[in-house]
Amino acid sequence: MTEYNVSLRSFNTFGLDVTAKVLSRIGAMNDLQAVISENLKKNEPLLILGGGSNMLFTRNVDGLVLKNELSGIAVTHEDAETITICAGAGVRWHRLVMHCVDHGWGGIENLSLIPGNVGAAPMQNIGAYGVELKDVFHSLEAVHLKTGDVRHFTPSECAFGYRESIFKHSLKGAYIITSVSLKLRKQPQLNTSYGAIGQELESMGVDSPTVKDVSQAVINIRRSKLPDPEKLGNAGSFFKNPVISREQFDTLIGNYPKIPSYPADSKVKLAAGWLIEQCGWKGKVVGKTGSHRDQALVLVNYGGATGAEILQLSEDIMRSVFDTFGVQLEREVNVY
Repeated sequence: MTEYNVSLRSFNTFGLDVTAKVLSRIGAMNDLQAVISENLKKNEPLLILGGGSNMLFTRNVDGLVLKNELSGIAVTHEDAETITICAGAGVRWHRLVMHCVDHGWGGIENLSLIPGNVGAAPMQNIGAYGVELKDVFHSLEAVHLKTGDVRHFTPSECAFGYRESIFKHSLKGAYIITSVSLKLRKQPQLNTSYGAIGQELESMGVDSPTVKDVSQAVINIRRSKLPDPEKLGNAGSFFKNPVISREQFDTLIGNYPKIPSYPADSKVKLAAGWLIEQCGWKGKVVGKTGSHRDQALVLVNYGGATGAEILQLSEDIMRSVFDTFGVQLEREVNVY
């Protein structure tokens, strides 16, 4: 379905009222091929939009927006220990997680309640509570936006890193992901040591957790810390947790003994939320924007803010953290 001069307010979780010159909602592969073919003739600027949970619009879109609504979840392979599932890129990520949890398949329960759609998951290698998508990723299918050719990507071809993939770098804007396949375990190996999962399971009275228990614990934790985008415009974690050298960390911990840290191969990962909070931003309101009172890492739209105002707030926070700690924050959210 193609529409013209459409507000994207309901298609981004910040609730920013920007307009798309053309919006095509793609629900089938033949629709996608047709739109790509037509756009090659018109040569309109093109933007891919999934769940809109990782997008900050700072201006109108003077071109074509492809709204990925490809659906479906199916088992494609099964053996005694594992099961491989394929999900359409337009499926809500949390819906896929719940589908797997309900079947007792382990691997993505720690990624419960992450906003957005399946297609965005490999683009930024989503992760939470000690688990990343790359840990269970099998393959993906994508269509080239210039040729319409279909290509399958293996894990190595995706070049996964911390909130990174090839689709954010050399292949940025070149493909639209149409489906993602994950390889999960029938006998789950639960990860409950990260963050407050263990404590939450204890408060739930759970001694021998299942994938459903771990998922519920993660949901409880996330709901206690993160605002619901349906009620308060936000895109979840706005910044990546910075990774610094061991030498820089040794200097920092000398000045800030309580700084939270996590090993990251030969480097050290810091908690961006803690850094932001120490700089006085947690709960601070700036015009119609601000850093959320319960989680400094989340920037919010209190109503009527523009994308430019939220972007400016992020720049002010980044500058403040750098001036205080000498650590450069990097946005996790895509800015348009």
